[in-house]
Amino acid sequence: MSFFDKIPTSTFVIAALTLGLAPFLPEPHIWEKIKMLLAGELARPIDIFDLVFHGLPWALLAVKLARGQGA
Repeated sequence: MSFFDKIPTSTFVIAALTLGLAPFLPEPHIWEKIKMLLAGELARPIDIFDLVFHGLPWALLAVKLARGQGA
């Protein structure tokens, strides 16, 4: 985890705000996939991949902040 700790938090914030939210219109992709998951409509492999792909930056940012490596 030492490599992970050396990456600045700002890198994770930028990744979450760009890749994590892209495409931005008509609604962020991650938001669409979360709604599909909650509605039980997330069944196609491409939709599951999209959820993981767009959710990963947010998960990494959460881990970084939880480890106390913010700033």
